[in-house]
Amino acid sequence: MSASSDWITVGALAEGFAPDAFILPRLADLAGQRIELNFANGWRIEQRFDAETTQWRAADGHSAGSAPYRATSVRPGIVLVDFTKHEDGQAWSISLVLDSHNQAFTAVIGRLPDAADCAQGLYARALAGGELTGVQVQILHGSLDRPWQDGACPHAATQELVGLRNRYRYSPSEVYEHIYLNDHFYTWQCLHGVEAGLCDTDRCHTYKIAEQLYLFVWREKIVPTLGLVMIDLQQHRSDGKIFGYAGADFDALSNFPVSSYCDLLNRTVYQ
Repeated sequence: MSASSDWITVGALAEGFAPDAFILPRLADLAGQRIELNFANGWRIEQRFDAETTQWRAADGHSAGSAPYRATSVRPGIVLVDFTKHEDGQAWSISLVLDSHNQAFTAVIGRLPDAADCAQGLYARALAGGELTGVQVQILHGSLDRPWQDGACPHAATQELVGLRNRYRYSPSEVYEHIYLNDHFYTWQCLHGVEAGLCDTDRCHTYKIAEQLYLFVWREKIVPTLGLVMIDLQQHRSDGKIFGYAGADFDALSNFPVSSYCDLLNRTVYQ
């Protein structure tokens, strides 16, 4: 058990989560498929899949590549695709929520701060009027295999999690609690596991994908971390990933899956 000051790297967190983790099986449905992502901002990207690898090519020719991917589904017709890409000396986290019911998608594009950015410190960030976390994220919407039109993607920012206190069991040994405070922040604490005794309040983003199904994204400020999960309150399941530096030297990345059985502890209604 960690003392309250024992912060660990994302690589160490991945090792702690791994034994007997409640990971959802990989979805094989995308193998052999080609999809076209038509973003609301005008981007057009062709994405192809085989059993292990995805390939992408932008219509303007400025971006192309391939990477191993993981695809999962907590709700029929909704697929989460996750991979990392490396371009122009930068590593990017790419997560796609593919919604076949609405022929729509939401993309989460994340980037970690470098060593110099992390060395800036929270106090300097606060005095400069910036965000306390150096983890950057873009959340973009679009249509699948059809031209974009306004309103084509129904995924929208939501307050429906605000006031909920949820418990997440990622494995027999790793248990966390989330308290969703408002549109922009949530509080987490580790009840059992390698981070037991640790807690913080971090920046978050919540989107409603379908009834009682949410895309939840968070950005941590102490150890630079991008987390992303699909939370299904009907099935009491969550699935996603955690992305960060594997060690303290900023040389290697860790991008590992997390899945949980989750339950509602209580709900606070704010007047």
